[in-house]
Amino acid sequence: MNADVMRNHSTTTCAELLIRLLRETYGVQTLFGIPGVHTVELYRGLEGSDVRHVTPRHEQGAGFMADGYARASGQPGVCLIITGPGMTNIATAMGQALADSIPMLVISSVNRRDTLGMGQGRLHELPSQQQMISGVSRFSHTLLDANTLPDVLARAFAIFNGARPGPVHIEIPIDLFNAPVKAPASWPAPSLYRAAPDPDGLAEAARLLKAAKQPLLLLGGGCVAAPEAARALVERLDAPAVTTINAKGLLGRDHPLDLGANAALPAVRELAANADVILAVGTELGETDYDVVFDGGFHLNGKLIRIDLDPEQLVCNQHTTLGLVGDAGRSLALLLAHFPEPLQRHGVERGIERTATTLSALNLVNDPAFSDFVPLYKTLADHLPEAILVGDSTAPVYAGNHLVSQPTPRRYFNASTGYGTLGYGLPAALGAQLARADLPVVALVGDGGVMFTLAELATAVEERLPVVIVLWHNAGYEEIRRYMDANGVARLGVDIQAPNFLTLAEGFGCPGVRVESPEELASSLAKRVSSGPLLIEIDAAAWQRACRISDQDT
Repeated sequence: MNADVMRNHSTTTCAELLIRLLRETYGVQTLFGIPGVHTVELYRGLEGSDVRHVTPRHEQGAGFMADGYARASGQPGVCLIITGPGMTNIATAMGQALADSIPMLVISSVNRRDTLGMGQGRLHELPSQQQMISGVSRFSHTLLDANTLPDVLARAFAIFNGARPGPVHIEIPIDLFNAPVKAPASWPAPSLYRAAPDPDGLAEAARLLKAAKQPLLLLGGGCVAAPEAARALVERLDAPAVTTINAKGLLGRDHPLDLGANAALPAVRELAANADVILAVGTELGETDYDVVFDGGFHLNGKLIRIDLDPEQLVCNQHTTLGLVGDAGRSLALLLAHFPEPLQRHGVERGIERTATTLSALNLVNDPAFSDFVPLYKTLADHLPEAILVGDSTAPVYAGNHLVSQPTPRRYFNASTGYGTLGYGLPAALGAQLARADLPVVALVGDGGVMFTLAELATAVEERLPVVIVLWHNAGYEEIRRYMDANGVARLGVDIQAPNFLTLAEGFGCPGVRVESPEELASSLAKRVSSGPLLIEIDAAAWQRACRISDQDT
């Protein structure tokens, strides 16, 4: 956030003030939006500013780009969206961001104040746009007085920086865009500090952890801003740690106490069930992190300590012994002060040994469910070790959730958690690349899901974003096919017709190549350039045959 004081202007329009507040007070550098007749006045405010405007090809793409931007940078992604269909289009992306607590500011137009709720058949009219969007946002506000704009924006950024984040929606009636407002002489952004847990509660949590014989940590996406404190606490407690999908990289790559996002697998479930004290920080303990086999088999029998910024989360999904309300990062740092030296537990197996035993039992690289994807991720790690991996709901991502280890947080995220929408991977990867131009970005997509937002390939070309798009082509919806087969349901609607992706990519101006083996993938990655995207289509059936032949040879 940029706390610079705004330049002194006497009178301006509401639309112009909006852009100035976003840029000068809150440090917004990138906006995602598709201009429409109801938002053109916002673009007058953009003229002459140094804010980058990115035009996606669909409002859902705008939302996913803002989501990827926020996850990669830690700063809110901001969208400018038209009334009515623009908002219904972006609602899916807002639902994904809400489920994963991603900060996103959606600013939209809405019909004139004197027509709201009148049902007159106005252009883009909804009975209540604000009411509809309230279900996928932390709050939705209709601006009725242009002079209150600074206060409403301050409320939005207070949510992003001081509470459990998520999408915020502000709608501005079109008759207010040109309304004159007296700009404040200055509007510095407030310095906000997130809540810290109660000291007595922290002391009690430390007492329970010191007495534990088989402690376990569950670290979620709420911890990503505090990797040093998380790693130090795990090491001083000498405790195995489950790091969820959104917390990958929190402990660094291949940390000896990191169990990864494998809570749904039997060996980790057994360790969790036997843990006598469990510390869960910044995680809702939801099924897409702890029960992706959906059988209700993840059980915690020990004393559960939970720390979360949202008090409602302290009593969700598992029985809590001790709940502390507070920011994950501050809580980890304060709890760490209770453990100035590593704990010495006598007569019990060390945490590092418990972790090694569990990882050995998992034997992920030889698990038939994942083995086809081990060479995929090895090749990516060999050639793009610093890459941000952004995924859709697709087979390589389901495997990567278990296999991938990253050096730092914010370098692995996807749509297979929480809301679980399709079409996320490509646009979210573009947002991540815009946020982190210094790092390579790889979009992991499937032939089914990518069709939801394939048009965003045009955005990648237009913005010259060097995203590598790895497209796993298994001729349809493989995950749903397997579910149908397992439940005795005839395969209907899943064996879908795919286009020629290389021809489509060429039409967008994007180079593309089809590969059938890890060796061909490695060769193709070497063709990555800095001036635009590269599409690499993997023929899934051929890839699997090549991997099996390689396994037999070894």
